[in-house]
Amino acid sequence: MARSRLLVRLFAIFHLLIDKVLYVILKRYWGPSKQRCPALQRKRMIVTYSAVELARMIRQRDVSCYEVVSAFIDRLNEVNPLINAVLDGPFVDALDEARRIDEQLQQGLIDETELAAKPFLGVPFTTKDSTAVKDRLHTLGILARRTVRSNNDAECVRLMKEAGGIIIATTSIPEINRWQETRNNIIGQTNNPYDNRRTVGGSSGGEGALLAACATAIGLGTDIGGSIRMPAFYCGVYGHKPTTGVVNTRGCSLRTGREPSTMVVAGPMTRYATDLLPAMKVLVGPQTAAALRLNEPTDIRKLRYFFIDESGDIKCSAVQPQLKQAMNRVVQHFATNIVPETGVRRVKLIGTDHTTNMWRYWMTQEPANFATLLGNGKPVNPLLELVKKLTGRSDFTMASVYSLMDTLLPQEREDIMRELTRRCDQELTELLGDDGVLFYHSTTHTAPYHYAAFVNVYNFSYWCLFNVLHVPATQVPLGLDADGLPLGIQVVASRNRDRHCLAVAEEIERVFNGHIPPFIVE
Repeated sequence: MARSRLLVRLFAIFHLLIDKVLYVILKRYWGPSKQRCPALQRKRMIVTYSAVELARMIRQRDVSCYEVVSAFIDRLNEVNPLINAVLDGPFVDALDEARRIDEQLQQGLIDETELAAKPFLGVPFTTKDSTAVKDRLHTLGILARRTVRSNNDAECVRLMKEAGGIIIATTSIPEINRWQETRNNIIGQTNNPYDNRRTVGGSSGGEGALLAACATAIGLGTDIGGSIRMPAFYCGVYGHKPTTGVVNTRGCSLRTGREPSTMVVAGPMTRYATDLLPAMKVLVGPQTAAALRLNEPTDIRKLRYFFIDESGDIKCSAVQPQLKQAMNRVVQHFATNIVPETGVRRVKLIGTDHTTNMWRYWMTQEPANFATLLGNGKPVNPLLELVKKLTGRSDFTMASVYSLMDTLLPQEREDIMRELTRRCDQELTELLGDDGVLFYHSTTHTAPYHYAAFVNVYNFSYWCLFNVLHVPATQVPLGLDADGLPLGIQVVASRNRDRHCLAVAEEIERVFNGHIPPFIVE
């Protein structure tokens, strides 16, 4: 036992040294100076408003829908040269739709019943390229599909349009959504609005970047291993991974929405916690919203609170002190001001030290095959593709080739991983019950430099644990660190208790100020 502890400690020290060397190398490679998001002109402050507020202003005709959509498109064109987040758009016909809405409102052609059914009437939104939008590019980030357009809207896009939303662009992703950075060979690399040398994460990285830069009001993401929450964290915005199955995934990455077993979910990304609940009501539909009790208020003072301060996975980097301090601030607030009688209890959860092993196993159980999707229907041979990449003849990024090589490594033991998942799931379910909330770190580091993920492969495990367990998790921003990069925390609940996550996220936003823009106003 003593020898085991010594080996773990030595490995942790080695990992810390690797992290420091990697930081120095990449900082020198990318240069000492950073570029932040372009300043926002004071006359365009409308793009900083919440989606709910924009919808209210449009309904009451305090501002025209055309003015709102035009402002967001102008902002998108202004910031995209730096962040490189847009794959298709902006869509000029969005302005025509905005004009029609203004005319209908002016002529009284939309009654109160219809307005109630369209909570986001006139509000601009975007979605990642892998989520289908009728007549728009649907590339999945691969060159073989660079001219492919979708024939139909994905279900989540359809629902947002039905709710009155106006889509203004689709955003960039890593190839087939399978990497921790947003980069593909169609438009290249997407950059973080807080520091263009840093990653936005993946796979909903374009959504995170546009939201942070105030170039969209609502983003639609998907999440199989952190793909909503990772970009939300790195870009300082909110992202909710719903309970698995409550949002129909038809049209997301070529899915039918009827897959019997999957970790994939679709969910909202926003700049304001208060926009998450209305967006979730739209995405799940009225029947599921009622089943999830999304229309009922949550009394956060009647919930029980827990936190985990380390996953224990030695393959991960150590959690940075500033992220620990951020969690401590949240824990202290809830322990002191929300539930002083019971406090917030530190706990451990079986299996967190093998999160990536569990996730890796469950990825092999997904109905979609990465190698076949990457080859646009024809499986890609990992070794052949590696040779092609090394000789400059591959159509794919190194990240995709890297991911392909994982299939050649020994696979996880099915019996061990299924039993470990069962025990982890059972323990979390019994811990949280109907009224429990868990605070969990987002990851180990604030937004790393581009390419760091090739070395720190496993740091995403803090997100993917909750895909394995199929539970809801909300990514919540918590200000900026000393380098001006976003901090954050995850709020987790048991299955179908999404409302608890969202209510707690709103309380954290109220106390800790939420999203801090990566630009100045002039």
